[in-house]
Amino acid sequence: MPVISAPQAFNEGDLFVDLASICGYPLYLKCEAFNFAGSIKLKAANEMVESAERDGILTADSVLVESSSGNLGVALSMIAASKGYRFLCVTDSRCNLSTRLLMEALGSEVHIVADQDANGGFLGKRIDYVRSLCASDDRYVWLSQYTNAGNWLAHYRTTAPEIARRFPQLDVLFVGAGTTGTLMGCARYFREWPRPVRIVAVDAAGSVAFGGEPGRRMIPGLGMSMRPPLLDESLVDEVIKVEEPDTIRMCHRMARHGFLFGGSTGTVVSGATDWLSRHDTGDLTAVAVAPDLGERYLDTIYQTNWLHDLYGDQVLDTDVADGTVQTKTPTREPKSASRAPARRRTT
Repeated sequence: MPVISAPQAFNEGDLFVDLASICGYPLYLKCEAFNFAGSIKLKAANEMVESAERDGILTADSVLVESSSGNLGVALSMIAASKGYRFLCVTDSRCNLSTRLLMEALGSEVHIVADQDANGGFLGKRIDYVRSLCASDDRYVWLSQYTNAGNWLAHYRTTAPEIARRFPQLDVLFVGAGTTGTLMGCARYFREWPRPVRIVAVDAAGSVAFGGEPGRRMIPGLGMSMRPPLLDESLVDEVIKVEEPDTIRMCHRMARHGFLFGGSTGTVVSGATDWLSRHDTGDLTAVAVAPDLGERYLDTIYQTNWLHDLYGDQVLDTDVADGTVQTKTPTREPKSASRAPARRRTT
């Protein structure tokens, strides 16, 4: 095991879970939560902070500020504490209580936005607040995960190569779409890969990232109430949108097999399972990316009263005790890609 002096120096990137026995289809899940920030957002946070330091944007008097629904805020809180920066996270009421408490425990300040924007989300109002802070005091430094190239570059340099090393015969990759940093970093990397890899983006129903009408979204992590500035749709072969009840059912299904994952992971796995159910998987190598674990969702996704209040008493649909939670078919949005679905080469 390594010996480290800074928390961001450790990040386990080579852990995959075989979900075939849970989902019924061949699917490997890349687990990104095994670091001190507890999520994949550590990679983007570290890249953006180090880039700002190299460019001289961050100084000893700087106050980091960022809009985040949770995980990036935790990652930046940890890095700021390690490096001696002040950090203010601007979030909203959907942010899990445990996440807010964790940021405060790390010494960060948390500002909660209560008003919704024109698309029924909170992102526009969060960004407005960040901009007003930066305009009021030049000590504030906004890394802007929504436009910062370091967001996708972190995954081009780390996440995608980690997948490629373990699965050189990869055929299809499922990646959740939020800011699209992970999606774009992986998509750019595999467009340069010697064999074709189909990139499937998994989005939350109600998100307008890829167009469509906005809708209610109560689970933080995936989805946007605006088009992500980092998104290049030409790099995406297909988009699948998943309803929140299906996210919840998949989370509980995996939990009944001992794997407690977060909402974003439930969404990605639900979308991947739907895609795999419609394709020949006999010789297919499929990987999905799991952004975090489920401990921060114990008072939401895994809390009965919260589920029933928002989604009704029958949200789990069946007896979850035996792990047979049923999911409905997510909405598919095929992309006009020039490449056919990739298949593993045989020798």
